[in-house]
Amino acid sequence: MVYTITMKTGVIALNDEQFRRLDLVKKSIAGFITEAEAAEKLGISKRQVQRLKKGVRENGEAAMIHKNTHRKPSHAIPDELKGKILVIRSKAGFKDANFKHFQELLETEYGITISYSSLYRLLKENNVASPKKRRRFKPHRRRKRRPQAGSMVQMDASPYDWLNTGKRYTLHGAIDDATGQVVGLFLCQNECMQGYHEVMRRMITVFGIPEAIYADRHTIFRSPNADKAKAEDAPPGIKAHETQFGRALNELGIQIIAARSPQAKGRIERLWETLQSRLPIVFRIQDITTLESANEYLRNYIFDFNSNFAVEPSDVDSAFLPLDAGSNLDYILCVKEIRTLDHGQVFSFQGKRLQIEKAPYSNYIPPKAKVTVMVSPYIGVMVSYLSYVFSTKPAPHRPRYQEKTKQSHIKTTEQGHSPSRWEPQSGLP
Repeated sequence: MVYTITMKTGVIALNDEQFRRLDLVKKSIAGFITEAEAAEKLGISKRQVQRLKKGVRENGEAAMIHKNTHRKPSHAIPDELKGKILVIRSKAGFKDANFKHFQELLETEYGITISYSSLYRLLKENNVASPKKRRRFKPHRRRKRRPQAGSMVQMDASPYDWLNTGKRYTLHGAIDDATGQVVGLFLCQNECMQGYHEVMRRMITVFGIPEAIYADRHTIFRSPNADKAKAEDAPPGIKAHETQFGRALNELGIQIIAARSPQAKGRIERLWETLQSRLPIVFRIQDITTLESANEYLRNYIFDFNSNFAVEPSDVDSAFLPLDAGSNLDYILCVKEIRTLDHGQVFSFQGKRLQIEKAPYSNYIPPKAKVTVMVSPYIGVMVSYLSYVFSTKPAPHRPRYQEKTKQSHIKTTEQGHSPSRWEPQSGLP
């Protein structure tokens, strides 16, 4: 309740606590209670009661109002800065950012440093709502983090309008289970093996080889017949062939663990929620609208992201291992298929005839040998045989039987061969 008191200098307003204090001070001035009794009831010292009595005698009831009331603190945010922050918030590139992300953008883009609590109060006082909605809490028992970095890496992909173009692209990513560090991000048209290969390449190049990959049951990671082949009542003939990505993990010595629910790999699911509220805003501010520029930007973006969200592991020893000096990552993160050579070292692949280029030891490959064809955007089409790798080239054109017959007929006619009885004779009508 607010009490108004009319004075010669104007009208003052006192709250309940100030009015109660005024009443006790006046009783002490009138002699109804002692200064010690007033101090005990007010919870202050006797000396403070004497100061209040002196203030009431000299200034009246206004002495109950603190002198700093309605006075702006020296450390308060200037009104000019508040207005600038609100103008920045209204811009297209910033109005979709949540409050925490907006605080970071103010510092990185405009050099404005403000605490989160102050920014939160400023935006709330001006009816600015955060776009990040909180859904109802669902109880779920969280799995403990792995103790070492590199002990397990969660991998997944998320389709979203990342480039603010109205078209959904798929962001492939991997996050370390122990530290929450994002170890690789790559954007593609759709979820594909090439996207996961690029994430693996970036992770191994910067961090190293992890012990295990935790992913869903997409056919990129495992055969759709894997569970059927393991069943006790599985019919004969069902085989679970190794996928290309699974084969690459085996060559790198990485175990693959299949998750049975999105909640099981909740760490990367929460990563997508965070990135979907941040990355499109960053891309808009940086004017990034193509896959090439986005993937180049993501190389360094993960380090800024990790500085804000990564945590220390319980065990400081890292389980990430470096790539062996004798291993070539280009020959592992690729598609491999078996082909048989003919007598001219030619083989068919995806509707084309290719030939092994001449190189040291290429002449030692016998006819009918089975070779491994390796394909990727980095190496093109190469052939591996007994740990040796050879380049390929288009094979010489081999004419069909009909083409050979036609060419032979033309050649004999040009040499003066007499026409057959089915050909028209010269001079006849």
